[in-house]
Amino acid sequence: MSGQSSVPSYLECAKPNPAENRAPWYKNIAPSYAGIFLWFVFWSGAAMCGGGDAAGGILAKGWGTALLGVFLGAAICYVLFYLVFGRLGQKTGLPLYIVGSSTFGAKGGFILPGFFMGLLQFGWVAVNIYGATCALNMMFKLPAGTLLGGTEAGSVSPLIYVIMLVWGVSAVVMALKGIKYVAMISTWMPLIPALTLIVLVAKTAGGLGSFDAAAFAKAAAAGGVKGAAMGSTAIIFLLITYIVGFTATAGAAGVDFGTSARNKNDVVMGGLVGVLLAILLTAGFAIMIVAGFYGTADGQALLAQNKVILDPVALTGKILKNDRMGEIVAFLLAICAFPSCCFSSLIAANSIKTTLPKINPWVSCGIGCVIAEILAMLGVAGKLGAIFGFFGASFGPICGAMVAEYFLNKGRWTGPRAGFNPAGWIAWAIGFVIGAQPQLVAWGVPLGKPLPLSLIFAFVAGAVIYALLSKAQTAVLPYPQADEQMKD
Repeated sequence: MSGQSSVPSYLECAKPNPAENRAPWYKNIAPSYAGIFLWFVFWSGAAMCGGGDAAGGILAKGWGTALLGVFLGAAICYVLFYLVFGRLGQKTGLPLYIVGSSTFGAKGGFILPGFFMGLLQFGWVAVNIYGATCALNMMFKLPAGTLLGGTEAGSVSPLIYVIMLVWGVSAVVMALKGIKYVAMISTWMPLIPALTLIVLVAKTAGGLGSFDAAAFAKAAAAGGVKGAAMGSTAIIFLLITYIVGFTATAGAAGVDFGTSARNKNDVVMGGLVGVLLAILLTAGFAIMIVAGFYGTADGQALLAQNKVILDPVALTGKILKNDRMGEIVAFLLAICAFPSCCFSSLIAANSIKTTLPKINPWVSCGIGCVIAEILAMLGVAGKLGAIFGFFGASFGPICGAMVAEYFLNKGRWTGPRAGFNPAGWIAWAIGFVIGAQPQLVAWGVPLGKPLPLSLIFAFVAGAVIYALLSKAQTAVLPYPQADEQMKD
């Protein structure tokens, strides 16, 4: 298909990251990704998967089954949602919103994935606000009713909303005015959650052999969980979906991370350590901590009272046999999450500024912050399954379409296409509906039973439909940067 021949200014201004600015994988890609998965919301959420709806959650068939689900989820994220994107960044030296213009068009790529990635960052801000408030309240013990995941209805202290407000507004202000100060301390903060996981798994590893999955699920049912225990396949599928949903946007951002890689080996090793191994260790350790604790005498005593706690952060005080120490650890984990909230706000600000340069970033980020605060204060941001499912449905087909194009062009980036490339947009639209199908069903849309592994199918749909429509695309625009790709 023919299209416009001029290249938009945002593409003309893009300059590849030069070779002299690149470094080994262990100095950039691996630690950057590992820091993402060390966020306590991710690994504690992995351990709690399904616990509110099914007796025993993901531990109903034992911790070995759960670890298998984590490994498969990590492997899928590395292969489908990272590797190609890291290579695209390494080969071109260009960021995601530039590289995406070959799949969605010079005008379309401005919106998808560029502007859309920025908007979704406010969703991450909302999750950060909510998760940090949950952790902080373990120390403050303010009345929160069911807002912060509690089971007993009651009034919510106004101070809970104050914490959320201060946290979110501070993150946006620091992103726009003081991000360099946040960056100065953020490098070392992941050491705290890493140390927390190591200490807790060391304390509970002795109980893994005594963990009784059947007794665990029975106690959860007696304690008030109404749903029946999941089977092994359902547990594995749930964990894969959770991990993919969390990782989808970060995987696509592998283009940006990849721009700092020197060669293919940096991309491969950075992903193996920073994505696959980091997911396996963080989520895997969290699951082992819960199972191991309930294999100890203290954990079995709780089971006898039908008290099942799936959150490893909430169990910290019991594991350390010091409730005050558990509260301090939760407080530190919350503080460690603040830089990521700032960086999400900064990514959103930069995306909106690039797309809508005439709008003051204080105004755009202010609006985004209000939306994030509302999502947190209503408790929506605490529904991690639905939130990550939406993120995965949004970026699953984007990733699928970009991967398809990568292989159709034998590993080279063609350069931007004119206007809105229909192949990319149609692939994304259909893939999004498939990925969001379980949530749409939950909202009452008559689309049959929830589709298992919907996010994987969204990726596949994006790839297949893009490939089928590969002959119906807008023209490739002249773009010198596309000819400057590295050969390896």
